[in-house]
Amino acid sequence: MNIEEFFQLSAGKWFSHRTSQHLAFNQSENSKSDIIIEMLTVDHPEVIKLCQEYKINLSSASCAAKVTWNGTMEKDQAKHSGSNVLVLIPNADNPAEGKLLRKIVDADKIPVAGRYKIDSDDALTLTTEDETMSSEERLWFASPNLRMRVNILKNFGGFSITSFTSEIRMGGSPPAAKASEAANSVSN
Repeated sequence: MNIEEFFQLSAGKWFSHRTSQHLAFNQSENSKSDIIIEMLTVDHPEVIKLCQEYKINLSSASCAAKVTWNGTMEKDQAKHSGSNVLVLIPNADNPAEGKLLRKIVDADKIPVAGRYKIDSDDALTLTTEDETMSSEERLWFASPNLRMRVNILKNFGGFSITSFTSEIRMGGSPPAAKASEAANSVSN
């Protein structure tokens, strides 16, 4: 599976259940969200703007997506919502790896490109680091309608959070050919 196929399989509406463990405080918390992942064309205005922010040539972009979420945290029952645009720039010599561009929420921060890698088992690993933290997230499909994620977030001051997320597709099924390919790769 390549990065474009992974994102095409991810498109749609998902129900997400996340369990996070705050290692420094020995506390866990649960959250639930509805997530919508929509594919964007590389000439979409938000993709163009993001490439300009990172000073990346638009012609290098392979695919892009907008991720929108709306959910609640178990402890405070407060609503958490937002969106993010992702643009993937494959390495010329190895398209299974490349740069991950994300919309920067904090306008004072200088954009830092993350990295992506599609492994031989069709799992996607996203890595982001800046001067204050590092994040590694691994995503994979257990079936075309069930996606899993694990994340490790490390603050360089010693604070760490790990999480496991299961996502169940609620709508926007993947194209039939892609779904059968994903099902075949999962069952092998």
